[in-house]
Amino acid sequence: MSLKERITEDMKTAMRAKDSERLGTIRLLQAAMKQKEVDERIELDDTAVIAIVDKLIKQRKDSITQFEAGGRQDLADKEKSELAVLEVYLPARMSAEEVTAAVKAIVAELGASGPGDMGKVMGAVKSRLAGKADMGQVSAAVKAALAG
Repeated sequence: MSLKERITEDMKTAMRAKDSERLGTIRLLQAAMKQKEVDERIELDDTAVIAIVDKLIKQRKDSITQFEAGGRQDLADKEKSELAVLEVYLPARMSAEEVTAAVKAIVAELGASGPGDMGKVMGAVKSRLAGKADMGQVSAAVKAALAG
């Protein structure tokens, strides 16, 4: 079963269970997926779906930070519950050690050195680790590998 099919099945399950919070978040995800399909006239594969989920998770994390800074714990809690629903659709994340090792291997493979090669390395890393690792963590590992 593809990730897209799994999301549709989870939506049906949430409808049957009358779980409105979960249903709302899944519908939001499906709307984002449909938008991408219509805009680019493509059929989404698992990698593209993971990229969309990653983007929505990043938005939730940013919102949580902003709401907590503004003293709106009620809104932050709503975002946290959406975040928990979305994280189910991501593959298992790589550990910090695995990210560092993967980045070092890619830097060596490309023969990159110095901060000037950051863009080239990030392009290669992004294509290989998308959805498997937190991109903020990846960026820090690339900076460290190029500085050393």
